Formats: sequence, C-alpha cells, structure tokens
Amino acid sequence: QAPLRESGGGLVQAGGSLRLSCVASGGSVSTYAMGWFRQAPGKEREFVSAIDWSGNSKYYQESVKGRFTISRDNAENTIYLQMNTLKPEDTAVYSCAASGSTTAFLEGEYDYWGQGTQATVSS
Repeated sequence: QAPLRESGGGLVQAGGSLRLSCVASGGSVSTYAMGWFRQAPGKEREFVSAIDWSGNSKYYQESVKGRFTISRDNAENTIYLQMNTLKPEDTAVYSCAASGSTTAFLEGEYDYWGQGTQATVSS
C-alpha cells in the first residue's frame, strides 16, 4: 500500500502560482504511473495530469496545457504539480493518485489516493 499525502495548496490571486507535492509514505511508487485529479464544488472529480513511471511521458487536460507541469522524483517518492497562470476556475481540491498501470487517465485505473489539498484562486 502506498499512502499518499498532498501539500502545497493555498489561496492565490489569479495569475499566480502554486506548487503541489504528493509524497508516498507507504512504499515506493517508482514503478507506478501517477496522476493528479481535482474536484471543484458541486462538480465531479476530473483528470488534470498524469505521468508514467519513468517520467518520460506526461499528459494534461486540455484546459491546463501550457500552464501546469507534472514531474516526479522517484528517489524522493514524490510527484509535483507546478501550476502557473492560475485562474479562478482552477479552484478545487487537488488529489494525487497511484496506478499500477503503465499510464492511466481514468479514476478507476488508480489504486491509491491521497485526501487532497485545497487550491483557491481569487479573481
């Protein structure tokens, strides 16, 4: 099992940046695909970004392309989501997840989830 813990959320103004971190404390996730999802108030959880086990393949939801960057440090058992040029519509609880698949985009493909960190973008 790989308990995941997110951090780095907060309140920023539109145009600002946040860097989210996700640490796996229950075991190595170096062979797992990792992803970030978000859930805004009153909305369903949605895919944001994913990275394969090697870090060589990265995927993004269309609305965050060019603004968000996913990365991982397998030695530190940590993945990151750098979020730049934030917009009010990016406000959500952001959760990281680990998948035993090579790559994964759907919630059902992920095996372990963190509890999430709140990111709020004011206009």
